[in-house]
Amino acid sequence: MFTGIVEELGTLRSLRVGEKSAALDVVARVVTGGAAVGDSILTDGVCLTITGLRPGGFTADVMPETVRRTTLADRRPGDRLNLERALTLRSRLGGHLVSGHIDGVGLVTAVIPEDNALVVELEAPQAVCDVSVAQGSIAVDGVSLTIAAVDGRRVRVSLIPHTAAVTTLGRLAPGVRVNLEADVIAKYVYAFVTRRKPGEGLTWEKLAEAGF
Repeated sequence: MFTGIVEELGTLRSLRVGEKSAALDVVARVVTGGAAVGDSILTDGVCLTITGLRPGGFTADVMPETVRRTTLADRRPGDRLNLERALTLRSRLGGHLVSGHIDGVGLVTAVIPEDNALVVELEAPQAVCDVSVAQGSIAVDGVSLTIAAVDGRRVRVSLIPHTAAVTTLGRLAPGVRVNLEADVIAKYVYAFVTRRKPGEGLTWEKLAEAGF
């Protein structure tokens, strides 16, 4: 698990894209401190496993399912990447719970300056919008953000200057694709409610049968 609070902007050193899979070589110094092969790194919102370490960088494989669901194969050498190490039991949860499992790819439709903030409007997959609410949380390219509004398949978020400066989101522009992960708790609640069969809810009769 992760928090969506970016620790470092890494740089893509190389990208090898196969027929269906890919392999990344990333320049990074902070997130590789104390890291080992097999550890997880949130990379632009995608949970990747470190397959190799060198001074100042790591490599990771991207399986076909991840290539299909994310924007990682779109990246080019020199691109900056939002990086975060996995949580420990002593970590502060400064953002929200992020799993690194992408729910869909969104499209930036507008970036609007508003006083000291940047308002970003996204066209998101229906699966993401179904579990998104105003004042809820969403991870955009691995960055924990508060949702300002949801309107149909449009999601609006707002970036404070610090977030724009220390992540890749400050360079977003219309037409850019981004990895989206909806709030994990909202997804479980939505799945429970929508899969429940008629009459399966908690009733007074069921409570009485249970001795309450």
